[in-house]
Amino acid sequence: MAKRIVINIEPGNKPAAGRKSRRWPRILALLAIVVVVVIGLAVVGGFFWWRHYQSTPAYSLTLLVDAAQRGDVEEFAKRIDDEEIARNMAALVSKKASSRYGFPTNAATQQKIDQAMPALLPRLKQTVHEEVAKEIKNLASVSEPKPFILLLVTVPSLVKITTEGDIAKAASAVANSSFELTMRRDADRWKVTGFNNDAVVQRVVDSMMKDLPAIGSVDSVDPLLKNLGKPRKKRGR
Repeated sequence: MAKRIVINIEPGNKPAAGRKSRRWPRILALLAIVVVVVIGLAVVGGFFWWRHYQSTPAYSLTLLVDAAQRGDVEEFAKRIDDEEIARNMAALVSKKASSRYGFPTNAATQQKIDQAMPALLPRLKQTVHEEVAKEIKNLASVSEPKPFILLLVTVPSLVKITTEGDIAKAASAVANSSFELTMRRDADRWKVTGFNNDAVVQRVVDSMMKDLPAIGSVDSVDPLLKNLGKPRKKRGR
């Protein structure tokens, strides 16, 4: 009697190896989708982080340092408010200048010096601009000039920035360039509106002294000096 060979072709009885081979493409496709989603989220997150960082004082200060390094006068001027810096420094310069006369000044003498300051503001503004640029260049030249991408990393480590509302303070943490900047929010950037450095103030006062009232003109309104100039009466014996 002849033997019959029966082959079962129903789907449920396919070999296990065939089922496993079909699972791998699905798993790989799922992994690819996950990777694409993660990369997409990272790109979107990075974009929004970058947009936020561009609105911080640190980024504006980096632009300022970069402009100073490259000698870009126009870009540097966009980042500082010379007018406000000069006005903020005028009172300090006036006070420091009065101490240069070598005697205690009274209210009339101080008023005379203060009255001379408005006429000196244009020159004060130019002097302050040059001094600020010099200090920023000193900050930038702590090491060799860097590409902008590296400045984004190094500048925040060179200054300590504190922010309160629309005002920020940036204090230099570099030994040979110690100063403090005041910055104010300006649209989506920040602009320097104040500069504080004792050495710079002294240099500004030095440059302004010859334009301030001479000692002779101060003497005429200072009763103290008038009294000092009078000869003393000899006491009778």
